[in-house]
Amino acid sequence: MRIAVLDDWQHAARGSADWTALEQRAELVFFQKPFADEDEAAVALADFDIIMAMRERTPFPARLIARLPRLQMFNLTGRRARLIDMAAMTERGITVCTTGGGDGGAGTAELALALMLSVARGIPRADTALRAGRFQAGTAAGIELAGKTLGLIGLGRIGQLMAGYGAALNMRVLAWSQNLTEERAQEGGAVYAPKDQLLAQSDVISLHLVLSPRSTGMLGVAEFNAMKPGAILINTSRAGLLDQQAMLAALHAGHIQAGLDVFDIEPIPLGHPLLAAPNTVLTPHIGYGTAETFRDFYQQSLGNVAAFLDGAPVNLFAPG
Repeated sequence: MRIAVLDDWQHAARGSADWTALEQRAELVFFQKPFADEDEAAVALADFDIIMAMRERTPFPARLIARLPRLQMFNLTGRRARLIDMAAMTERGITVCTTGGGDGGAGTAELALALMLSVARGIPRADTALRAGRFQAGTAAGIELAGKTLGLIGLGRIGQLMAGYGAALNMRVLAWSQNLTEERAQEGGAVYAPKDQLLAQSDVISLHLVLSPRSTGMLGVAEFNAMKPGAILINTSRAGLLDQQAMLAALHAGHIQAGLDVFDIEPIPLGHPLLAAPNTVLTPHIGYGTAETFRDFYQQSLGNVAAFLDGAPVNLFAPG
């Protein structure tokens, strides 16, 4: 039995769980670099019986799944799998297991807070200047967030955490989503505002929505033009919520600033236009990637694989 542990891009898997018992039952191979393309993935994984994958990293479309003849079990961390055709797996008789969602949103919300503070105070630029011997020279003055307005697009679990952080910073907190009501906004620690008002009034706009056909591209040219000059955009959700070209134009025009953890291509390649965009702080999709979350994910995943090997699989994927 051969098991592929995929997507260990941060080299966190080994230290997050005790793999000893599983290594006594199967051959484990840890993949710590992304595949260049689907063909490379198909060749590398053709001889594996079990795949343990991290959500939102390696795509598994139906055509790749069809090229994995030995695959018997697929384990996914989390339960949402936009990049993985779970239905195609179950149709081929592959056992698909999932884990709990991980950190409850705290890791992602805290990163959104960190990006907001980093952009507002220019922390990466100041760090670079200091290491180059310039101390304060060339380090622009940042802004205070106290008294400013934080606009949240999406007020679910992570959005509500951000609302609490904004209140702690003495910010006025507005919120909007397509289904949000005034009452639910108040319960979540925010004041409901129509989308156009939120865009016009917010000094910081933070996105906390699931990507869906309804939310794809919801911020485009008109929305960026409606934002305050110098507004800070934070995205730890999904790149597809934004029109990427419209965002790049607004960044290069100096109209907005941005703190981004998600990108239209991941891993983001050298030469990608965002890497040269001004007024940005970028992190490599590490929102949920905390030590606590990895421990939770890998320990649950080991339990799922052990149960499958015992002939009594648990946490089976439920379509719909």
